[in-house]
Amino acid sequence: MTRQRPLRVAVAGVGAFGRQHLDALSTMDDVEVIAIVSGTLEQAKRAAADYGAPSATADLAEVLDRSDVDAVVLCTPTPLHARQAIDVMRAGKHVQVEIPLADRWADAQEVARVAAGTGLVCMVGHTRRYNPSHDWVHRRIQAGEFSLQHLQAQTNFLRRSNLNALGEPRDWTDHLLWHHAAHTVDLFGYQTGEPVVAANALQGPAHPELGIAMDLSIQLRGAAGQLCSLALSFNNDGPLGTTFRYIGDTGTYVARYDELWTGYENPVDLSAAGTGTGVERQDREFVAAIRESRPSRSSVAEVLPCYEVLHRLDTQLTT
Repeated sequence: MTRQRPLRVAVAGVGAFGRQHLDALSTMDDVEVIAIVSGTLEQAKRAAADYGAPSATADLAEVLDRSDVDAVVLCTPTPLHARQAIDVMRAGKHVQVEIPLADRWADAQEVARVAAGTGLVCMVGHTRRYNPSHDWVHRRIQAGEFSLQHLQAQTNFLRRSNLNALGEPRDWTDHLLWHHAAHTVDLFGYQTGEPVVAANALQGPAHPELGIAMDLSIQLRGAAGQLCSLALSFNNDGPLGTTFRYIGDTGTYVARYDELWTGYENPVDLSAAGTGTGVERQDREFVAAIRESRPSRSSVAEVLPCYEVLHRLDTQLTT
């Protein structure tokens, strides 16, 4: 049997999440990372040396001109996501763009329009769909063994200065609504299988230097009456990250990234949901969708309703 050639991938952005993708892609025998793009050539060269990539550049356009690149994973700053995703597709290459797809509803719609016209895989990195914890709950819902009544989520970080997850300065500002809330808004719709019919938000004062609200509270209701209560803060001085509490008709489950507990903090065996971290499973889905010429489980069309809800909330907050 003839062995199919590796999928040739370029990774753009080598911050904390870019390196998670590089770690995940390095576990796949049928993938070759052949180019790394970063904001500076020095950063790109360091990452290329760390991961054995044969080329490094500070210019995404240079990679898009190459005939030996099949797909691009975008882990670049949020304000660049939509435009770069469109550029990648117009260059004839598949794209996985990290969450959030965009920070404006019009831009998200444009990415979806271009993706529909190209037939290429355009996947968005909504990692919660792939974490073993949330996947285990999803399988129980699909099997009719668990019906979600209320999803309670807390997202907490300490971001009183403009630093990234590695503690390095950013030249752009992260956003609680368009980035961090996107995880939970999408997950709620994914787990219920229902559209969001009501959405409300309140925000705290804006930071005097960052210019963004540092605290946010969101309420959602699904079409069948399910509720989601989401609290987010950049002011939290304590454990960081997101905790989800699934309250259902047959039990309560607490999810923290790739791990799951019952409501009484007893660990849940997730072996039935498969192996690998959320990012690794996400990247495997990207590769599989390309190989099988099908949309991914978090295609731009699949996640677009999340961005419409974010737009509704943003409009509410700004008016």
